[in-house]
Amino acid sequence: MQTLTVSLVQGDTRWRDPAANRDYYARLCTSLAGRNSDLIVLPETLFTGFSNEAVDQAERMDGAGVHWMRDLAYRLDAVVCGSLLIYDGQQVYNRLLWIRPDGHLAQYNKRHLFRMAGEHEHFTAGADRLIVELKGWRILPQVCYDLRFPVWLRNRGNTELPGGMEYDLLVFVANWPALRRQAWRTLLRARAIENLACCIGVNRVGCDGNGVDYAGDSVVLDAQ
Repeated sequence: MQTLTVSLVQGDTRWRDPAANRDYYARLCTSLAGRNSDLIVLPETLFTGFSNEAVDQAERMDGAGVHWMRDLAYRLDAVVCGSLLIYDGQQVYNRLLWIRPDGHLAQYNKRHLFRMAGEHEHFTAGADRLIVELKGWRILPQVCYDLRFPVWLRNRGNTELPGGMEYDLLVFVANWPALRRQAWRTLLRARAIENLACCIGVNRVGCDGNGVDYAGDSVVLDAQ
């Protein structure tokens, strides 16, 4: 594996205002120019915030948000990942996109929807994990509540792969409330230790339109 330079973008997402969020995150990311980032990690639902009512703001894969992420990846010559609400013609997903500078795109639909907030009543759960590669690192990207499901995240042995494991790095994008910040910190560390993998968590800050506060606590952890 080569050295991997990662930039964590911890923003105060504007409530259900995609255009404002595109402008806001573009301003935040301008500071990354010249830093030679290999990977830029943005929060969950970065264009709307975490809102079931935002289902009517879900966009198609040829929409403005996807175009914005592709343009950012190209301009900063880095992989860009984060999640947004996507309508595929039949269902709406909380979808994480992994976009390379050349425009190539991989996607992961959030598997574990947050039932306590009714997310499962508005969005469709994903079925498959996604493992991507960057500079010799095998990476498993996930979304927020997935963090609480260790069996789903298990790093299975594979003797045909370097290191003998499926992945080397976990990446979580989230809208994780400050009320449960201790769980966020503890679970990220636990997932790193039990899977013998590095772990990155990127969370938003600020207060959303429902009055929920977010503390950020974005972090990079080793497997120790």
